[in-house]
Amino acid sequence: MKLLVGLGNPGPDYARTRHNVGFLVADEVARMTGASFTLRKFGAEVAEAVAGGERFWIVKPQTYMNHSGEAVGAAMRFWKLPAADLVVVHDDLELDSFRVQVKVGGGHGGHNGLKSVNAHVGSPDYARVRVGVGRPPAQVDPADWVLGRFPRAEDRDVVDVVERGAAAARVVVVDGAAKAMNEFNRRKSPAE
Repeated sequence: MKLLVGLGNPGPDYARTRHNVGFLVADEVARMTGASFTLRKFGAEVAEAVAGGERFWIVKPQTYMNHSGEAVGAAMRFWKLPAADLVVVHDDLELDSFRVQVKVGGGHGGHNGLKSVNAHVGSPDYARVRVGVGRPPAQVDPADWVLGRFPRAEDRDVVDVVERGAAAARVVVVDGAAKAMNEFNRRKSPAE
């Protein structure tokens, strides 16, 4: 069994912000699998899902980004899961906008949600689905950038990256991170 966590902030003030792309991907995985966020446990919204014969839980922490690990750690302990069974979907400033990459382990790169997850899980050695939001323009503070909403002109790009992020998360859960990395991490050539 796996735990798929989408990172974000709860409430309408944060909907459609770059920082909430993890929630958008979690919602899309739930839609793809016919799952519903009917449970409220661990300070999170929780949905039970099945894909490719693999049963897993989709979790959206409601503890705000900087304390995401509280919900993740509680869920991991409850289901007695090792870090290897955790998949976290998050926004990434260091990745070009609308790119999706999968990795296992590594640092938090200044991402407070990942910092909290690492602290509460006790290990950084879990799969991550990174959704690129790009670096802000020079005059914009990175915190303001990630808490800013995607412009309406980017609606199609947002839908596309959320679908790709959900597909990547599903592959990690069903077939493993290595297969997902092979499928999603390569840059497409202009001819593709």
